[in-house]
Amino acid sequence: MKNILVPVGSSPNAVSHLQYAVDFAKAFGAKLFVVQIYDIYSKAGTMIKVDEILERESYNFLKAHISKVDTKDVEIHIKTYKGKLVETIESRAKSLNIDLILLEPRTNSVKEEVYLGKTSGRIIKQTNIPALIVPEGYVFKPIIYILMALKSAVIKKDDALKPLLDIKDQFKSIVNLLLVKTPFHNEGDFDIDEKLKPVITNTTYTENATTFQGVLEHYKDNDPDLLCVVRRKRGFFNKLWEKNTILKKDFQSNTLPVLVLSGLK
Repeated sequence: MKNILVPVGSSPNAVSHLQYAVDFAKAFGAKLFVVQIYDIYSKAGTMIKVDEILERESYNFLKAHISKVDTKDVEIHIKTYKGKLVETIESRAKSLNIDLILLEPRTNSVKEEVYLGKTSGRIIKQTNIPALIVPEGYVFKPIIYILMALKSAVIKKDDALKPLLDIKDQFKSIVNLLLVKTPFHNEGDFDIDEKLKPVITNTTYTENATTFQGVLEHYKDNDPDLLCVVRRKRGFFNKLWEKNTILKKDFQSNTLPVLVLSGLK
């Protein structure tokens, strides 16, 4: 894991999140790209230099936040971009060879009942970049136990498991697999792929309406340091994808990081 992208919003948790990002990057010897994306709409009479002003303000905003954390000699690049959120993140992630996005659950929401705000929700929902959602105020610690929840263990993309493997290799993690049989179960879904077999220590089988419900039923028993799920059209956040905002009452795992892999197929 070499390049990590950290979008920064206006949340009061931004400094804490940046410190986690620095600590995480330090463990891997990775570079951090700390970014803010702004967007304006042209109107008659708008100042010609408004872009320059916003770019300067965004840069100074990021610089001020970074000054409040212990950077631990991690290489940090500050980037400001004008554009639409999802499109800009996707294009920049590609050009910067980003391996992982570190996200706050709520980049600008102040509603206590919200787990995943609109901005983070859109990034998770509408991009296909591996992401790590870090709970607010969460302090970095080695990731020893990982619970991976899947409804299908079939893997067709060669690099789909890379973020998980990088984390496992770095921390010598123990990965336990939760296979959830849903109404969309197909024959062969529980045939664990040869790429995945060497990674798994224990496997649990359950039957639930969704992978999400299976996780809610079992993740506390596993007491993991990290929950690993897969982004699919009908995957972990299945019904939650109807809206970009996800409530804490709908997803109660707001006390541990969640690694969201890109689709396996």
